[in-house]
Amino acid sequence: MTPRRHYRQAIVLLAGIHGNETAPIELLNQLVSGLLAGVRPLAVRLLVVLGNLAAMHAGKRYIIHNDMNRLFAGPHCDFSHSEENLRAQQLEREVKRFFNPEAAERFHYDLHTVIRSSCLPRFALLPFQTRPYSGKMLAWLDAADLDALVMHNAPCSTFSYFSSKYFNAASCTLVLGKARPFGRNDLSQFATINHALQAMVNDEFLPGCSVSEMRVFRVA
Repeated sequence: MTPRRHYRQAIVLLAGIHGNETAPIELLNQLVSGLLAGVRPLAVRLLVVLGNLAAMHAGKRYIIHNDMNRLFAGPHCDFSHSEENLRAQQLEREVKRFFNPEAAERFHYDLHTVIRSSCLPRFALLPFQTRPYSGKMLAWLDAADLDALVMHNAPCSTFSYFSSKYFNAASCTLVLGKARPFGRNDLSQFATINHALQAMVNDEFLPGCSVSEMRVFRVA
């Protein structure tokens, strides 16, 4: 989706790389429905992706033995033919098509949930990179009232690492609570994050969150 007026940001919002992680899918459904209905204006160039459609329909994490979020930035070439491999390659092509001609600031937020309950249920995983992390992205994560940031210390094969490495996008994996079936998510616990997503696509300023300070971890 491209706004009619000048924009400053090009943003990829993605959910459903794991088909049973449904809360982020429901949040993006609300966001896109509001944009298409004209309830909220679009002020950024936006690519919305639902990752593993077959797994979403089946209510499973993935269909074959391959975890799709370990198939980006090259590893899909090392695995046998599967639906997940083909889909990972397709998603890489679409992100490349979206980002390649883009002069605006690039962002990629990959929305997930955790398999088991977490002591800190809302956190962001920052991919390894040698350049500084985007101050604008970190400010947005703070405004979204997350519990923690986790910083990777080595390259990996996640989708957020792919967009960071190849397109210099400000990228992160955003984890929102525990995996539950469709219709059984309490989206009210993500009200602040939902508001932050809405403000993001409207290019609205969000003040920093003073409710609680984010804890910062680095993978050892």
